[in-house]
Amino acid sequence: MKLLDKTSNPAFTDYFFNNDRPSSNKMTVTGVFVKSSLSITIIIIISIGIWKLYSEGADVKWYSMGGMLAAIIISLVISVRQHWAHILVPLYAIAKGFFLGATTAYAHARFPNFPYQAIGITMVTFLVMLLLYQTRIIVVTKKLRSVIITVTASIFIIYIISWILGFFGIKVFIWGTSWPAIIFNIVAGIFAALSLLLDFDYIERHKNSSPKYKEWLATWGLLVTLVWLYVEVLRLMRKLAIRF
Repeated sequence: MKLLDKTSNPAFTDYFFNNDRPSSNKMTVTGVFVKSSLSITIIIIISIGIWKLYSEGADVKWYSMGGMLAAIIISLVISVRQHWAHILVPLYAIAKGFFLGATTAYAHARFPNFPYQAIGITMVTFLVMLLLYQTRIIVVTKKLRSVIITVTASIFIIYIISWILGFFGIKVFIWGTSWPAIIFNIVAGIFAALSLLLDFDYIERHKNSSPKYKEWLATWGLLVTLVWLYVEVLRLMRKLAIRF
């Protein structure tokens, strides 16, 4: 089953963060942490529910497709209606819960324990990138930011085009298990990890200065990156298992 996830992170581009309104309540790291934890909990609970349905014999294909499309639509709305973020981000988490629940169920059915390993790799990657950022071993410069955004946007476009071509029966190499497909997957995974640096950089630059509602936008950005990273890791593990 070919599953597509949004692979760029528009939540942290200047375009979506240039309309601050005066506010006495400011964005804080604690606020982002609490909202992110809540959103991740929602995703986990719904994913477990979908996984249970699949184990009982239910067809969850449309949960995956519906969750993916809903997440994309919600993201577009968030980008132009930032002050609705406190409502839309939880809805985004629900949509991703459906998407990841179905994706994980299918993966576990064919490759037991792969989802658990992918979750572990995603968590470790998150902590490593946070450490590299906090210790300034990797410094987020304008040039690095530009490279990451450009490459992730290109990856996203490739995924969208290949997904559309799939409806016409045209198989694009990135879905296979050839070496070019594996290399593409590795590159996508690397830039998903690097995108975490942009998330950390944005939060640090805007903490205690931006309006409180932007904690939800920061949460959205983190969710986009983490889900993308998890899916890329899971997809890479599947390809390697089939090939070897």
